[in-house]
Amino acid sequence: MRILVTIAHFFQPHSKGKHASQRKNPQPRIQALTQNIINLHHLFGQLQTIINIGQKLAFPANRSQDSQLDIIICTTQNCHLLDQLPVPSHFYHHHPTQCEPLLLGFECQAVLRDLLGKYDYYCFLEDDLIIHDPWFFIKLNWFTQQASNLNLLQPNRYEVSTHAPVQKAYVDGDLLPRVTAPFQNVQEEPELKGKIMGTSITFRRALNPHSGCYFLNSNQMAYWIGQQHFLDRDNSFISPLESAATLGIMKTFRIYKTAPEQANFLEIQHFGTGFISLIGKQVNLATETT
Repeated sequence: MRILVTIAHFFQPHSKGKHASQRKNPQPRIQALTQNIINLHHLFGQLQTIINIGQKLAFPANRSQDSQLDIIICTTQNCHLLDQLPVPSHFYHHHPTQCEPLLLGFECQAVLRDLLGKYDYYCFLEDDLIIHDPWFFIKLNWFTQQASNLNLLQPNRYEVSTHAPVQKAYVDGDLLPRVTAPFQNVQEEPELKGKIMGTSITFRRALNPHSGCYFLNSNQMAYWIGQQHFLDRDNSFISPLESAATLGIMKTFRIYKTAPEQANFLEIQHFGTGFISLIGKQVNLATETT
């Protein structure tokens, strides 16, 4: 399997910055992007072995999931931390641009378009997202085989903490229906069900399709590129940042996420505790009857 991952990365300290990419301390951003890149290679890179203790030899492992992984990091205006990453430089390719920082996601779309036909999966990640599941693409492929290429499964994004009232929180719960109504009709095939490893799974149309990422197979990528709205740089969904990551796929596909009861079927970690730390403060814990 050939996997292309584009990552939008930006860092520029700002005294009034609202995003993590604008904080004074660069270390959390360095740590997030480093973990993002390293985990991709550890999970989907080719150099995986199993040590045969008796023979004192390391043999290839996970060959049935053997993948070719290419990572392209898109930056803008030379505002980045790539020269401070503690990872080998050959782990990624650098694609510099001059676009507005919040529009970097659109530059990633252009890279994906230009490389159509060379990969099996075309992916976009914000730079603070971390995959931990080696069966991530197997699950995506299984879903598509069951549901068709017009249905796109998005991972549930989560944060973890040892200090918040809860240990783990999924941070992209439902938006009010009116927020995405101009772009999608969630009443169209509102729920899908499947069964995997003897377990029933429920997928629901996402009132909040945003995950800061997407993962399209080659047919889905080709279909999206063929749409009139592809790369139109429409930023009318929440903000330019969310629009660059999500609006194009929301216009193109029926987007699903697994139900909260099975949120961890397909998930991705959001680095830090920016959302989970709100629980008990701006966000109350619901009671069982709420």
